[in-house]
Amino acid sequence: MSAHQITRREALQTTAALGAGLWLGTSTQPTRAAANEKLNVAVIGVGGRGAANLSGVGKTENIVALCDVDDKRAGKAYERYSKAKKYADYRRMLDDMENQIDAVVVSTPDHTHFHPSMIAMTMGKHLYCEKPMAHSVWEVREMTKLAAKNKLATQLGMQRHALSNMHRAVELIKSGSIGDVSEVYSWISSSRGMPPEPVKEIPPPKTLDWDLWIGPAKFRPYAVNSKGEGVLAPYNWRFWWDYGTGETGNWGCHILDIPFWALDLKYPTHVDASGPKRDAERTPTEMLTSFDFPANDKRGPIKLHWSQERGGPAILKEKGLNLKGANTLFIGSKGMLLTGFGSLKLFPENSFANFKAPEQFIPDSPGFYKEWIEACKGGEPATCNFDYSGPLSETVLLGNTAYRAGGGFDWDADTLTATGNESAKPLLHSEFRKGWEEFTS
Repeated sequence: MSAHQITRREALQTTAALGAGLWLGTSTQPTRAAANEKLNVAVIGVGGRGAANLSGVGKTENIVALCDVDDKRAGKAYERYSKAKKYADYRRMLDDMENQIDAVVVSTPDHTHFHPSMIAMTMGKHLYCEKPMAHSVWEVREMTKLAAKNKLATQLGMQRHALSNMHRAVELIKSGSIGDVSEVYSWISSSRGMPPEPVKEIPPPKTLDWDLWIGPAKFRPYAVNSKGEGVLAPYNWRFWWDYGTGETGNWGCHILDIPFWALDLKYPTHVDASGPKRDAERTPTEMLTSFDFPANDKRGPIKLHWSQERGGPAILKEKGLNLKGANTLFIGSKGMLLTGFGSLKLFPENSFANFKAPEQFIPDSPGFYKEWIEACKGGEPATCNFDYSGPLSETVLLGNTAYRAGGGFDWDADTLTATGNESAKPLLHSEFRKGWEEFTS
């Protein structure tokens, strides 16, 4: 047993209710299973979205450990993978199973992506993480850097990246079908946000470890709203800033994947936002944001708009555009492409009446989970590895930051510095409650 393993076990034994974080020692080299061997995988969060990720990975690999703070929501997974070791606290799981696992899947609420991911990657474990990558821009950057430093196989849960329609849309843009693109509109047609406030504090369900569910975030007692629902768990956390990232975090990584991929976007230099009156604690029901991206050697500068608004942005009506399932409009010098996950159409229609699509040059995905599994075994990087999905996640969170800060700012991605809006600065980092500060820089 190594010295750093002993130290971490001692830390677990001597801190009240496992409140303090683990001392992680030095990072280790990633483990590599042979191409014909199965990975030993630990999964953190196995209810809700986690159940789908567990099924996706468990079809071909060994599920050796499961972790969830809610025994009831985890019940079906526990039954299905009865031989896997069961845990409520991922810190204890990773400590016990360090030498028995190759890779980790994190499918917890947004505010608890960072800590288990950082621990796992410090141990040299490959990582599949749900979107958005983390809860703040700083967290995302730290995870991206650590994955690169330790040469780990990573994948962010943007599974629509594997859809053939997205491939075809990206090919149209990259091949210049609508000319030089200067502006893009992407949106989610939704009015979700501003969830009901708590009306009554009650004891949490006996199957739920509430302190572990809260993890590093601001502590709130378990409570229900006027509908009798849990104010935060199991789902409404998404619309409270201390725990979630709203519809922008929920859908932004999926939808903005289309322009990011098609236009080779990375980091914006300016961010702006507007919307209804801000609530300090809850996410809005609508929001408009925009990002300026500099030119690169393949294209000119890009203005990218992201919005949460019912029916999509006003420009659709202005230009008389309509397409079922659309969520992104590219505007080029020769025309426009309106597309989504399962549909696409070129405009003006008469200009493209005899249009012939370019030869397909984006290969089919072998399967979104399989991409990551093969990368863990030494294959090509998965398509949504953190080098690609980290900057995308940061951009999504920068949109939220600008809205919460009441306006725009210039952005220096090299130094993670916002200028022109002092209110943005404290929103870029994370504050962890006492006992969870091990990664604070």
